[in-house]
Amino acid sequence: MTKIDRRVARTQEAIKKAFLELMSEKNFDSITIQDISDRANINRATVYLHYLDKFDLLDKIIEEHISNMANLCELEAEMDWIEGTVLCMEYLESNYLFFSTMLASEGAPFFRSRFVQHNIEEFKKDVDITKGKNFGQSEEVVVEFVANAYVGVVEWWLKNGMPYPPQEMAEKVGDLLERII
Repeated sequence: MTKIDRRVARTQEAIKKAFLELMSEKNFDSITIQDISDRANINRATVYLHYLDKFDLLDKIIEEHISNMANLCELEAEMDWIEGTVLCMEYLESNYLFFSTMLASEGAPFFRSRFVQHNIEEFKKDVDITKGKNFGQSEEVVVEFVANAYVGVVEWWLKNGMPYPPQEMAEKVGDLLERII
């Protein structure tokens, strides 16, 4: 694994934070690289050292979080629904700016579909239509239902300022997932 210089990491974090703050304030299309560099308090050319353009920046931020979620799912494989969901809810809480902005922003519809697709892939691992409550169901329908319901509940939770702490939300969602899967 390549070690990243701390200055580079700090600069990239400043760029990402500035970009997300701007996305929470205005439409993606109206954000410029100059806006990002001004907010991050860096030179415009520095942004271009790290990213091709704002689309590349958005793609990299999305993929970073989807990758982090996939890594969490691997850790969750040995846990029950509620324990695993706690990890997810804590990750969502600690990255509130990103997730609330992406799910609320009109400029990032790609993120929601990518987030749903990630969850479809993960829930496919747990759906069994050969026995139990899902016997005879269409795997595709069950997985689509669960993934979209999960993303919808996460979206609601974030848009409403996380009215339940992560542990309590995880228990609620985990209980619902146990009923379905």
